[in-house]
Amino acid sequence: MASITFIDQSGAERVVEARDGQTVMEAAVINDVPGIDADCGGACACATCHVYVDDAWREAVGAPSPMEEDMLDFAFDVRPSSRLSCQIKMSSALDGLRVTTPERQG
Repeated sequence: MASITFIDQSGAERVVEARDGQTVMEAAVINDVPGIDADCGGACACATCHVYVDDAWREAVGAPSPMEEDMLDFAFDVRPSSRLSCQIKMSSALDGLRVTTPERQG
């Protein structure tokens, strides 16, 4: 299991556990994390699981795929640290990952 810290726009933090292979979005949905809508269920067909990856974790998480970049065009307030949480698979290497949810989803 690996931990993920979700930070909302007010700065409130919520730590949840994720199994290896589970996506950040799945962990958020299972744990009722506010700010993650996940309308498409993780198919990379919307931008309602948009998060900002903490700068310290960007290299470990990696860059978005071309398909994910296309979907990020529909997200609200896209930044260089933007990712779709359905495309980030958890592993022990990401234990302690920190992400912030945007003010609203696209």
